[in-house]
Amino acid sequence: MPHAYPFLTPEQKKELSDIAQKIVATGKGILAADESTGSVAKRFQSINAENTEENRRLYRQLLFTADDRINPCIGGVILFHETMYQKTDDGKLFTQYLKERNMVVGIKVDKGVVPLAGTNGETTTQGLDGLYERCAQYKKDGADFAKWRCVLKITPTTPSRLAIIENANVLARYASICQMHGIVPIVEPEILPDGDHDLKRCQYVTEKVLAAVYKALSDHHVYLEGTLLKPNMVTPGHSSSHKYNNQEIAMATVTALRRTVPPAVPGITFLSGGQSEEEASVNLNAMNQCPLHRPWALTFSYGRALQASALKAWGGKKENGKACQEEFIKRALVCDSSFLIVKSDFVLNHRVSHHRVH
Repeated sequence: MPHAYPFLTPEQKKELSDIAQKIVATGKGILAADESTGSVAKRFQSINAENTEENRRLYRQLLFTADDRINPCIGGVILFHETMYQKTDDGKLFTQYLKERNMVVGIKVDKGVVPLAGTNGETTTQGLDGLYERCAQYKKDGADFAKWRCVLKITPTTPSRLAIIENANVLARYASICQMHGIVPIVEPEILPDGDHDLKRCQYVTEKVLAAVYKALSDHHVYLEGTLLKPNMVTPGHSSSHKYNNQEIAMATVTALRRTVPPAVPGITFLSGGQSEEEASVNLNAMNQCPLHRPWALTFSYGRALQASALKAWGGKKENGKACQEEFIKRALVCDSSFLIVKSDFVLNHRVSHHRVH
């Protein structure tokens, strides 16, 4: 009979649980502002803005200092290492500023994907070396949750069992290290939307991946009440010839989650996964309208789906700051996970007329 040696005290468990619950409190989601310097370069290139540290600071400052209309919408903000130590124009650390707005500070701690030998172009995620020490420092510096992304892809031969098990174990090891330091781990096994697979195939793969992830989390004695999940939505591949409506995507996604994610997990914070701002909002709305029982909060952890319009409105120009903030506020309100305010005609005029569970 296996024996677990508990590594968390009741007080530590309560702290982790309280943090997780605060991030996904009713109506709240996560702003993912943790793009790497390289990712920011691509975004800035699209608006002809120079990718300097000061421009990155200015842009993030615009998002973080948007007016109080975003307060009911944003429960947590994920930062990149550089951003963690940057300050507002008046000299206040971003971490301190966000905490004063009652937003939980998060930090991206993985070091990116690398090839996984013996597979057909699959990957694993590096960054476990030194993670124990980095988590200790980040906690001291104000971070209360973290994010680690693993990536899997759907092709006729992938994801392989090796890639699924390897990435599940990497996520579990990361999660246990975070919890030792009072940091809530967001577990992110992203299945990429590239390819021509249909909805049924994506649902099947999502279920297999999530089942492996939660088996690994159990093996590593991770305290589920002090975690959050950041999965892909179940969607067809971008090149799929068959189109599915929002209700079909919602039913497939919620069904996959119900089959694999324990009710102990406080919240599921979806990534937008290459969807447009509108698609990401409407699909999430459909999930929260879905007639199936959902024991966890279903909300958002969006980067592009909260920022695309804001970035375009800013255009790298100081005088466009207010326009940038207005676009960001608009997206935050639409993404608000209470979803009482989504104004999509599709959502307002269509309800689930038939339920198809794959």
